[in-house]
Amino acid sequence: METGFRKWIIVITIITSTIIELIDTTIVNVSINTMSGNLGASLEDTAWVITSYAIANVIIIPMTSFLAEKIGRKQYYIGSILLFTLASAMCGFSNSLWELVAFRFIQGVGGGALLSTSQAILFETFPPKERGLASGIFSLGIIIGPSIGPVMGGYIVDNLSWQWIFYVNIPIGLMAALLSFIYLRPTKGSSDNRRIDWLGIFLLAIGVGALQVVLERGETDDWFAATYIIVLSVLSAISLTVLVWWELTTEHPVINFRVLKSTTLSISAIMTFVLGFGLFSAVFVFPLYAQRIIGYSAFQTGTMLLPGTLMAAMISPFLGRMLQSGLRPQYLIITGFLFSAIFGFLMSRSNLETGSAYFFIPLIFRGLGAALLIVPLTALAVSELKPQDIPQGAALNNMMRQMGGSFGIALINTYIANRAAVNRTALVTHVTAADPATQMRLESFVRNLMAHGATYLRAMQQAIGSLENTVVRQTFLLSYMDAFLLLAIMNALCIPLVLMTIKKRKAGTPQKAVVVSDH
Repeated sequence: METGFRKWIIVITIITSTIIELIDTTIVNVSINTMSGNLGASLEDTAWVITSYAIANVIIIPMTSFLAEKIGRKQYYIGSILLFTLASAMCGFSNSLWELVAFRFIQGVGGGALLSTSQAILFETFPPKERGLASGIFSLGIIIGPSIGPVMGGYIVDNLSWQWIFYVNIPIGLMAALLSFIYLRPTKGSSDNRRIDWLGIFLLAIGVGALQVVLERGETDDWFAATYIIVLSVLSAISLTVLVWWELTTEHPVINFRVLKSTTLSISAIMTFVLGFGLFSAVFVFPLYAQRIIGYSAFQTGTMLLPGTLMAAMISPFLGRMLQSGLRPQYLIITGFLFSAIFGFLMSRSNLETGSAYFFIPLIFRGLGAALLIVPLTALAVSELKPQDIPQGAALNNMMRQMGGSFGIALINTYIANRAAVNRTALVTHVTAADPATQMRLESFVRNLMAHGATYLRAMQQAIGSLENTVVRQTFLLSYMDAFLLLAIMNALCIPLVLMTIKKRKAGTPQKAVVVSDH
């Protein structure tokens, strides 16, 4: 527990570290088009820059509790900051896509450790009566990071080069490491001889990594028509199945699945997965939609996400206190999923003529929905666990949020591609030589082009090209609308799950939420 100046220096350092880690989950989103062109790679391949970071986060988060205990929390934390900072520099220096993807994975290993260890340090800095405030401050970082990423990324891409989205981490990371070295209390590593669950770590990395490749590349390579997709699917299924068996039987598992005997934790984990899916998918899909379909710049796109983020930032510090005062987390969670569903529904009603003013309300709902879900879901997840199981339950919940984000980006990409094929088929059946509306539009194009000096043959070729461009644009508009509607449905379907966790309280026993770190 800290007081005065030292306490708030630690808070600023911890929140800065959390924010830069989470900024890097989304800062790439608005620059993915630029990267794709500069590196000579397809959009699907370039998406690996995002997903490799998320995979590393998912793998490292459940291991951070053991590593921090073994090495010493202060040493592990500073080491993670320096690894993240070094990897950021190497990302900027990368000359090829797969070199960049490799350094992004290393960056994710350092970043995932920052996320979990920051939360633990923050909770130790505050006295028990202020833990609600600490929880709200931490959730502030979780919301601000992914949302401010597109704004920063947009500004950097529009005014500098994509490499600078990584270079900006270097001075911040070095300053955070220095302040942590000066102000964090020394910690010693564990002296016990508890064995590291290397098999569990290996199975987790192989299972999640193989599954992510299947999700990411399946659509591009026609799913099970490709031999390697079949091989990786089998490898993933076997690895994850053996992982669950091994973790349930070994004495010191890297992931203690036994805590999932709690029905409330199991349901919360599912809802947290959906939260991660929606949180990261929304800030992946919206920039692509705004830039590719409507024609906004990267910075304009990022700026539109800002009001919702600021609204979330205003209410986050109060949520932890509300929970500690006795408010049931389920009520906030239901509201959060409802707001997130409204965001998806309103976005699915936009069109090519929609102006930026229309997006203001749905994006406010997105920000508020995220704020109302992050802290209450963690509190609900561990509400029925024994004290010794709370750290593992919270870590598992954090892992599910990151995994939801990782899967969400891959699945939403695949879903958009699938819907594009379906929507194109539906549209071109109406664009035929026998269709009067099509004929009228073609004739109008041809007359206009001939009036500007084109020959009939040239005018007809250009008119058909214009018609094809219209069909392509409408196809992708409909596909993005379908993606937003999918997010709305997923969030709405979680509301009945929340209701399943509401149990009648015994008379005279007001329930206070447990506000925890994941260690």
